Amino acid sequence: MLNKFIIILITSILFIGCKESKVKGLITEKAMVVSAKKEASKVGSDILQKGGNAYDAMIATHFALAVVYPVAGNIGGGGFMVYRDKNGKKGALDFREKAPITAYKDMYLDSLGNVIKNKSVLGAHAVGIPGSVAAVFEVHQKFGSLPFKELIQPAIDLAKKGFTITKKQADDLNNATDRFRKVNNYKTIFDKEWKAGDLLIQNELAKTLERIRDFGKDGFYKGKTADFLVNYITELGGIITHEDLEKYEAIWRKPIEFSYKDYQITSMTLPASGGICLAQILKSIEPFDISKIEHNSTKYIQLLTEAEKRSYADRAHYLGDIDFIDVPIDSLTNVSYINKRMETFSWDKATPSSEISHGEILGYESDETTHYSIVDQFGNAVSVTTTLNTGYGSKVLVKGAGFFLNNEMDDFSSKPGTPNVYGLVGSKANAIAPEKRMLSSMTPTIVEKDGKLFMVVGTPGGSTIITSVLQNIINVVDYNMGMQEAVNQPRFHHQWLPDVIRMEPHSFSDATKKDLEHLGYSILERNSLIIGRVDAILVLPDGKLEGGADPRGDDTAVGF
Repeated sequence: MLNKFIIILITSILFIGCKESKVKGLITEKAMVVSAKKEASKVGSDILQKGGNAYDAMIATHFALAVVYPVAGNIGGGGFMVYRDKNGKKGALDFREKAPITAYKDMYLDSLGNVIKNKSVLGAHAVGIPGSVAAVFEVHQKFGSLPFKELIQPAIDLAKKGFTITKKQADDLNNATDRFRKVNNYKTIFDKEWKAGDLLIQNELAKTLERIRDFGKDGFYKGKTADFLVNYITELGGIITHEDLEKYEAIWRKPIEFSYKDYQITSMTLPASGGICLAQILKSIEPFDISKIEHNSTKYIQLLTEAEKRSYADRAHYLGDIDFIDVPIDSLTNVSYINKRMETFSWDKATPSSEISHGEILGYESDETTHYSIVDQFGNAVSVTTTLNTGYGSKVLVKGAGFFLNNEMDDFSSKPGTPNVYGLVGSKANAIAPEKRMLSSMTPTIVEKDGKLFMVVGTPGGSTIITSVLQNIINVVDYNMGMQEAVNQPRFHHQWLPDVIRMEPHSFSDATKKDLEHLGYSILERNSLIIGRVDAILVLPDGKLEGGADPRGDDTAVGF
């Protein structure tokens, strides 16, 4: 109860302070890294100061987070990167996990066709083939400027020497102890009572990172580390094989690009749903000149909620891995289609989710994640969202190798129409298939204005990722907020099903909530509910950078 009270007090003070005065984040002259942990942000910033570029810093930050942020930072998970180089060229890297070769559509159903509780969430059967290590080598081969060994060494040093954990990390670890014990057949290094200030040393993880340093991609997907992973998964009854690991590849993709007012937005394409949904929602509200509506007022929340409902309904029906299914991306993001979807919107009452289905197309053509944003002194920018899915993923800590494995198999539709751990429903478009990538909500995003870099933004938060990124873009673009001020604002979320508006606690007025309920909306407001931890960078008019590091976590901006 005390922890919940502290969360409520801190967030209430933050949000009240935002309304009374402009809140400024870290301002730097040249370069910046914003991530979930100060140690990782410093590692990335140090690489930039040594003359490395944003892609070098991405690699160093990613490995550092695998050490100092084990709840979501990872080498046993996956994610997405959107980049903009110094010449304005944009692109995206998909390093989403894949289903094992022997996976099949009904693997999480019992003999009666019902979903087996927790089988896709906890333990060896929940694990997808990790993509993070493949990603960093793709990035280094294409863009890296410093030797790879220099980029991974800071993470190795952190794992060997240890780092001091925070109160929040201690609480997270203690809350997960029973699940660690349930799924692992040995006592892991995390199986103890943790307190703030404890030193976390990870010798097995250090050796795993050293094998990656010395043998490259093969140091993870082949050899000793692969043996540790496959042998332990097999020991626990899972189905991942050496062939699964050896066949994995990260894929360069064409990102989703669209305009919102005078801004050009670049975000991730499928199997990340973020770019499509972000385009749909922003295009849905664009005709309404939202800047003339009071921020976080009844009308503001109503408009965004109705746009979100329609987009998430489309998400559930149409979206999946574009290497396996045809998805009508152009049609789904077409202004005429989006305007037609909004024709049933009324200011007078809520549109029940039961009355909203997916749109009709003519001519068929993730809650624990982490995000980091980087801008370098050369003009390159990267936005990376990476995850194990829920906190510590499957809770499987690879015996002998010291890293957690994801539980991304839960992001497939185990059974069409049945919600996953985030309450998201899906259709056959996101059904399980061998080597298929599961649908994601991750939304790493880059915003430009007048052809110049303007913002780098992203967040963790499962199904709330899309709406958190959305609200931060609106906060800056439509309400002229600074980056830290935008990040600090209270957030809300609607995802079509269940038909409720989730709100961060004690952050919206009683009058607004009553007005929304009178219009027919259901409100869910829990004391422990935190929506997203946004890490973002804004380019100021004078060319300086302002970091927005989310106070909801231990997030930190570092730069020079």
